[in-house]
Amino acid sequence: MKRIAWAAALLACLFCLPGKAGAVELSVAGKSALLMDVSTGGILYESNAHERLAPASVTKVMTMLLIMEAVDSGKIAMTDTVTASEAAAAKGGSQIYLKAGETMTVSDMLKSIAVSSANDCACAMAEHIAGSEEAFVALMNQRAQELGMTDTTFVNCTGLDDGANADQHKTSAHDIAVMSRELLKNHPQIKQFTTIWMDTVRNGSFGLSNTNKLIRFYQGATGLKTGFTSAAGYCLSASAQREGMELVAVVMGAATSQERNAACKQLLDYGFANFAVINPELTEVSDVPVRLGTQEGVAVQLGQSDGLLVDKAQKNTITTDIALDESVTAPVSQGQRIGTLTVKSGEQVLREIPLVAAQGVERLSWSALFVRVLMRAAMAKA
Repeated sequence: MKRIAWAAALLACLFCLPGKAGAVELSVAGKSALLMDVSTGGILYESNAHERLAPASVTKVMTMLLIMEAVDSGKIAMTDTVTASEAAAAKGGSQIYLKAGETMTVSDMLKSIAVSSANDCACAMAEHIAGSEEAFVALMNQRAQELGMTDTTFVNCTGLDDGANADQHKTSAHDIAVMSRELLKNHPQIKQFTTIWMDTVRNGSFGLSNTNKLIRFYQGATGLKTGFTSAAGYCLSASAQREGMELVAVVMGAATSQERNAACKQLLDYGFANFAVINPELTEVSDVPVRLGTQEGVAVQLGQSDGLLVDKAQKNTITTDIALDESVTAPVSQGQRIGTLTVKSGEQVLREIPLVAAQGVERLSWSALFVRVLMRAAMAKA
């Protein structure tokens, strides 16, 4: 086995340290709260995180997720034209005052949802993607199930609480963090909209101002969504990125918007002050020799792309060892395990990451093997 020592600077946040959630007592405003690392899903703090509560417009995190999935899958395009229905135009609460029959691009609709929490645009996009708001809500609940959001039931795409069954519209701080992470990690284009402080639609005639004040006043803020109704109180899923680590702080049921913003800032400050993410990179690693293969060696790559989440105090103590097989016999499959990268802090093993073949190597045919043997014999005589 071949062993190579690697420095900590090559690593990044792949795994959440056990027992970290709730390990520190923070006085966080609101009925529930949770702090999550985006790259790993590691929970850094939680309080009543699974209590089912009304989320108000934070609901639109799922609405935006389904819009981005439709865009990224090619079902719709940002340049597509969306026509507002009477139902969309009739939505109350935060809105851009769409008129029935008015048209707007998907991009401007999404911008209005992300920046100004436009209920009318959320409804118009729901109808554009699924045919009706009801059908879109079914997709929201299906996606929630796929993400393991067991605390969640959606009854509309806006979070408004004026419907007949609005009291059934519930989720939790945990589930909000889960869908926020999915949106940020797998659809980073959304941040082109969620980081806007002020902008316009309708060719500059209608102004938008972000309801998330942290976008302007918190260093590294990347989003994500505010919410308020009298039943839900003040809610926020706030995301920010610093030094290669992105966090999501969720607060539900705060008494005021100032209290909500301060609570999310407190959680984000705690996360950035106490944790770090490090990304493994393999450089100058020799190929593993392949016996009886059409290639004499196979390149090595990490079998997992996640990072490692560590206490900041541990960051400079991290080392890694690489153990590679001395050789492998063809055929070799792409992704076949051929070694291990062990991540340590001192003598404590934090993670063992598989090292795998970067490509497949076929086995030599008998005729090709015979030719190779003859060539080597001839070279030995020369």
